[in-house]
This record gives sequence, structure tokens and C-alpha cells, in this order.
Amino acid sequence: MLNTLTENWSGRMKETVASLDIALPPKGDNLDQDEEWAVVWVDDGWRRIRLHDYGDVFSVPGLYEKWTYGVFRCRSPQKVHDVLLRCLRESGADPGELVVLDLGAGNGCIAEVLSGSGIEKFVGVDIFKEAAEAAERDRPGLYDDYFVGDITRPAADQRSVLDRYTFNCMTCVAALGFGDIPPEVYAEAYNRIEPGGWIAFTIKNDFVSASDKSGFSTLIHRMLSQDVMRLEAREPYTHRVSTDGDELIYEAFVGRKQRDIPGAWVSYD
Repeated sequence: MLNTLTENWSGRMKETVASLDIALPPKGDNLDQDEEWAVVWVDDGWRRIRLHDYGDVFSVPGLYEKWTYGVFRCRSPQKVHDVLLRCLRESGADPGELVVLDLGAGNGCIAEVLSGSGIEKFVGVDIFKEAAEAAERDRPGLYDDYFVGDITRPAADQRSVLDRYTFNCMTCVAALGFGDIPPEVYAEAYNRIEPGGWIAFTIKNDFVSASDKSGFSTLIHRMLSQDVMRLEAREPYTHRVSTDGDELIYEAFVGRKQRDIPGAWVSYD
């Protein structure tokens, strides 16, 4: 199933993805989403890689695209694009004026989709250096800057990467709830956005339910109920399929920042 992302891949990216051999475990293992793995033919041998070991995934050119978009039919970047652009259009906002902090940026899939709609300035943030390297390898020049590390504890030279920008938009796509980006990191990024700025993120529906233990259900509820973020759109959708072929249901949120997330709401331990 093609989407805007795959349709707009460069010829080099399409060739790279097509050349990869990947095999999934048999259906019926009932793997949790953060346990999913595959074997990939790399350097004349099969290598087992877990999907959430992002450093390993991004180190293999084209693997993330083949696995998540080709095999699992991920549609989250396109969903965020569609909902955010609709909200921008309805408010009369100019996409070209956005300066986007892309949290959990990976190798640039969401920024690539959004860049086709007039948004030009992106700064990536990711904990994995392999993500930044893959973004420049696969989508050179897409990001104006790229911060690698923990934004709650940046070194002085790292902090300057973010301090030189005035952000009025944040994106965070399919990166919340599994420990990859904890609530305190999300809050740190959110608090760098100017009041009135746009916030667009996706999260698995399990992590906004009453039984959630990740901290995001409580955080999102407080943000909306205590005027930290004004909700513009909230839509459930199929993020992708699992190894067993089951649909993984996420929710896409788009809002406008009203004020910072209070530090007391999140733990920095």
C-alpha cells in the first residue's frame, strides 16, 4: 500500500528498500509491540534486529522504511500531515511560517512528508546518533539542525543547537509510551514551543486509557483539562499492522500550546 511518503521516495531510496531481504517470525508468537523483531540479510549473513532497537535499525540503509512502511504499512506520518494541515488551513495559518521541533525524529519520515506542504524549517531531536546519521544519509539537508541526546540534560554545546531557534510547532510521531520518550522528555520539548504554537503527536490508544502506566494518559488529561493545550483535533486511526497482522490503533492529536507543562507534573528522576 503506497502513501505520500513512499510515492515521493527518491530513486536511490526505492532501490535501497527493494534490495533488502527481510524475514519476520511466524505469526502466532503474540509479540508485544516493543518485542517485534526480524532477520535481515546484511553483509552476506542474516542478522536478528528488534524493531525498537532503533540504533541498529537505522544503521542499515532502507531497513526502517522497508519494515515499517513496506511490511507493516505504517501510515502515521501521513495521518499527522493530513490532520495538522487541515487544522492549519482552518485557522488560516501559513505552513511556511512554522519552525518545527521534531521530537523522536528518527531518519526524517514525518519531516519529509510535511516538507511537501510548504513547511521548510525542521530541527530534529533523537537519543540515537544513528538516527541523525541516517537522516543526513537518506534525506540530506532536510533538517536545519539535529540534536542528539537527552534534552533534559544537554551539554552546553548541545543546548545551543536548540537555543538558536524559536519554535512554534512540535511533532512527535509514534514515539511515546514505550519508554523511548518518557513524559519528562516530552514536557521539556513541549516547553520549548512558543505559546500559541502547534502541537502534533500520535500515541497508541493503550497509553491514553485509564489503565495506562506510562504516565502519558494522566499527562495528556491534565494538559487538556487545565488549559495547557487547547485541543484542535483528536482522531483514532490504524498506525500499522503488527507481526501477526493485527491493526495497531493509535490516536492523532493536534493542539495549540497555551502554557508550559508544570515541572511538578513530570518526574526528572
